[in-house]
Amino acid sequence: MEALLGKTLSELQEVALSVGLQKFAGKQLAEWLYVRRVRSFEEMTNISLKGREALKANYTIGRHAPVREAISQDGTRKYLFEVSFHHSATSNQPSERFFIETVYIPEEDRATLCVSTQAGCKMGCRFCMTGTLGFHGHLSAAEILNQVFEIDDIAVRHQLSALSNLVYMGEGEPMDNIDEVLRSLEVLTSSYGCAWSPKRITVSTVGIPAMKRFIEESECRLAVSMHNPFPAERAQIMPAEKIFSIAEVVKLLKNYDWSHQRRVSFEYICWAGQNDTPRHAKELIRLLRGLPCRINLIRFHEGVEEVATTNKESRHFSASNEKQMEWLRDYLTANGITTTIRRSRGEDILAACGMLVNSLTSER
Repeated sequence: MEALLGKTLSELQEVALSVGLQKFAGKQLAEWLYVRRVRSFEEMTNISLKGREALKANYTIGRHAPVREAISQDGTRKYLFEVSFHHSATSNQPSERFFIETVYIPEEDRATLCVSTQAGCKMGCRFCMTGTLGFHGHLSAAEILNQVFEIDDIAVRHQLSALSNLVYMGEGEPMDNIDEVLRSLEVLTSSYGCAWSPKRITVSTVGIPAMKRFIEESECRLAVSMHNPFPAERAQIMPAEKIFSIAEVVKLLKNYDWSHQRRVSFEYICWAGQNDTPRHAKELIRLLRGLPCRINLIRFHEGVEEVATTNKESRHFSASNEKQMEWLRDYLTANGITTTIRRSRGEDILAACGMLVNSLTSER
């Protein structure tokens, strides 16, 4: 059955009418789902018993607890969720099971949740282990939001830091699932929903045309996975470059205002001698000139080779050393591009950037 979680206010109003309730019951449903976060129809006490029975006969709430938890020595926690694709053309076997991973990252003054938007990924980036999973399906808005609600509840139960930030940087390419991603963002940021500030949510992309819809239909922040400013070199590691080049991505971004609270950043994994040289630094400055943005430098996790040895391409990469990354950071910052080195978290439980490659991708 279809889940109510993830539906917008207008969709919930339609649901209410479809089961014989008044239109205003849609607002009540939104409050039960997104403010009180109920797990059963029985808890919806201001909706008539007949109405609750009709809802229960046609819908589910859409809440499902994770099936596994892994805890890193640095406090990072990774969760495994089961998902289904009855709504997707990728699978017509209801007995087939799929799994996705979600990462909770606590810090002194915040807690960030890294959510997935697809099971696996079809982008095929040569350095990312998630791509070795293949692509199994798009997550619904319910399955995206379920990650947020479940982990927030777990944090409260275990007296961990409550979620303060969300990053759509887990499994999958968010812009490839743009309809469900936008629906989830509406619920998260709307007054009828969770009322999160858009500046607390960042959505990533390798750069595909659908990002234009995200920019125009959402106020959340954007992170672009760049990793190399030269088109020919980027195409060798990121097939998406051949469809929508980094030059086209930057040209598109320059059409919008990023000078206020909304922010665009570029993710940049550093490889020794391959993209951390003065030549690359100068091209980054040339390419991004005139665009208010920042660059996040990311350490490459060479340990991923032990996780997915089938991805022979990963063996062509070696991580930049600390000194070179610090040079690149300082050079770019001195030339007008605010640049930081992102702290690596959760590597020992395979929760760091590019390491989401769970062993329970599908089961029968």
